[in-house]
Amino acid sequence: MWRSSLLRGTTCLLQVAAPRFLHQRHVPSLCVRPLTQGLLHRPPRGLELRGAGYFLAHGGTRAYKKDAKSTVEFPVSPVTVTDIKQYLRSKDIPFHDGYSCLHTPSIFVEESARKDSFSLFVDKTTGQFLCKDTLVEGSWEDLQDCLEVMQKEEQDFLSPRVLLGYPESVEEQEERERELREVQRIWSSSVPFSDLPEDEALLVKTMFQITKVSNATLKRFGVRLFKPTKSLVFPWFGGPDCSLKGVKLLSAQSTDTDRVTYNEATVPKSNSYYSLFGLPLVGRMDAEVVLTGHELDTLAVSQATGLPSVALPRGVSCLPPILLPYLEQFKRVTLWLGDDIRSWEASKIFSRKLGLRRCSLVRPGEYRPCPVEALAQGKNFGHIIKSSIPAAHKSIVSFKQLREDVYGELVNTEQVAGVKWGRFPELNRILKGHRKGELTVFTGPTGSGKTTFISEVALDLCMQGVNTLWGSFEINNVRLAKIMLTQFAMQRLEENLEQYDFWADKFEELPLYFMTFHGQQNIKTVLDTMQHAVYLYDINHVIIDNLQFMMGQENLSVDKFAVQDHIIGAFRKFATNSSCHVTLVIHPRKEEDDRELQTASIFGSAKASQEADNVLILQEKKVVTCAGRRSLQVTKNRFDGDVGIFPLDFLKSSLTFAAPVKGKHKLRKVATKPEGEEGEVEVEVKVKKEEVKKEKAAKTTKTPRNVKKGSESMEK
Repeated sequence: MWRSSLLRGTTCLLQVAAPRFLHQRHVPSLCVRPLTQGLLHRPPRGLELRGAGYFLAHGGTRAYKKDAKSTVEFPVSPVTVTDIKQYLRSKDIPFHDGYSCLHTPSIFVEESARKDSFSLFVDKTTGQFLCKDTLVEGSWEDLQDCLEVMQKEEQDFLSPRVLLGYPESVEEQEERERELREVQRIWSSSVPFSDLPEDEALLVKTMFQITKVSNATLKRFGVRLFKPTKSLVFPWFGGPDCSLKGVKLLSAQSTDTDRVTYNEATVPKSNSYYSLFGLPLVGRMDAEVVLTGHELDTLAVSQATGLPSVALPRGVSCLPPILLPYLEQFKRVTLWLGDDIRSWEASKIFSRKLGLRRCSLVRPGEYRPCPVEALAQGKNFGHIIKSSIPAAHKSIVSFKQLREDVYGELVNTEQVAGVKWGRFPELNRILKGHRKGELTVFTGPTGSGKTTFISEVALDLCMQGVNTLWGSFEINNVRLAKIMLTQFAMQRLEENLEQYDFWADKFEELPLYFMTFHGQQNIKTVLDTMQHAVYLYDINHVIIDNLQFMMGQENLSVDKFAVQDHIIGAFRKFATNSSCHVTLVIHPRKEEDDRELQTASIFGSAKASQEADNVLILQEKKVVTCAGRRSLQVTKNRFDGDVGIFPLDFLKSSLTFAAPVKGKHKLRKVATKPEGEEGEVEVEVKVKKEEVKKEKAAKTTKTPRNVKKGSESMEK
């Protein structure tokens, strides 16, 4: 069998399908996936039965479960754009160098039937390809295998069915058919706005705050109303026949501040939902597009400007690389994703995928709200789009170019501070929040619970939509996932096994990924995997636990401190360039048991603390009444300089840390003394306490002079 079939059977990349659920607009809905050295090669997306074989169609994601065929590691080196170009030249295949993809003639369509001479797109970063004529997609190895077969058999094209895969299980096939029936049921039960009574249509528009959006615009985009849940229905049309592949339901809720909160639900599941809303209305000759983060914003932009506009399927949380070929035709892409700092940061990240030289960004501000609000306020859309900032900037800038950025940080202080922790309010008080592009160094004594604590800190952020990648080099992923699941459920599931499936289903919905590295690893391999994860899944937080286990002692002739400095510098550069927060766990140097750790206690040279934006130390004091008293100390905070320390209580039942209950008795520190003197020390302590009590009693019973004189005069 071909090498591609072998790769699909032996890859360690497991994709666990997440159940469909209702999520808010700002919360991404991704599933848990391990990442490996074969990160570039994942199981094919959307295998649908067509005739005798399995056809790679853009529309659904197969759920691969761990079995005997997917447990063997198959190391594959990452591909580069230079390798791709050299290979295509060696096969005499013409190509165009696009913004994010290479364009080649499709090998899955006869030359006489090709709509576009260059309709096959190869991703420059991953090598993954997509044919827009047939919607065949696969890995770079799949494309190489197809080209080798064509050359060997002297064929001009190949049938799309040539890419074979493992057949779907009965459960997977039933799930896919059930989702298709659900899509058709929702769509057939929904009502176009033109068929609604005028007063009812106005009431719905008022509820969603889209009174300025005309019925003609809603009809042109195919937006309908699903009455049972009072939700807007946005269709997903795709494929060569532009058939209905899915729907997104949007509901609205009013808050106490008269703002509307939108909740989204997609069918099929969100990890299989790859709709660029508005794409069917884009013409083949259109060269400019406005990219938005929400379907309502796309409606507003299209109505106000007449420009082509499409909405990302998962908002500002992710731009799946599989959608990049559909945006290659545009010479100018304006990113208008929202009106907050998070959308602004996402715009800068997405512009790197799309190609900096063709992207311009709409900076959020008082006079530049999100498109649907701008339409309601009667803003000039043409002026807002023309004033957008080019994404590609020079190496030297003046304050004039930074002025708006500085003002934006002053106005949006809370958003600039980052994502707040829900379980650690004291950490919010000191660090103010979790920010992208920073490097955090975390240390603590051996056995104090560093991994347990940092896993809860990362889980807290992940539950708020921060896409997280775990690199655990000390403990395996099964143990780590068990710890995090216990922290997520806040209980010991081994004592409540009947609740395991309930909590596991909810845990799958988190945007959480794992690298399967263990023990010492090459820094270049780890960084390549991290970079790839940032590209594919828009990772915002990477945890490396820990530095010593990762670096190992493979080259004894090199100074270990120099090796550590090199690794820390590489992580610092990655965090800055990728706009991704990196948390690095480092063991401390050997200290005496009765001494608290300091910043200088971090193992290695001073480079770790110098490069870090934040330094966190998990302190542990030995006490008489229990095994130890823990506290978290922040010794460095580059954001605003605040440092401090706060106590922690470890709850063994849920493996979580929490602030101690007020009024709890204070534990005194262990007194180090020679053997045989315990009794004498305790007697001395008791005597001192009694003397203090007597002194306090004497002070309270003593009468002041002026009071005494006053009482004597009254007697007279």
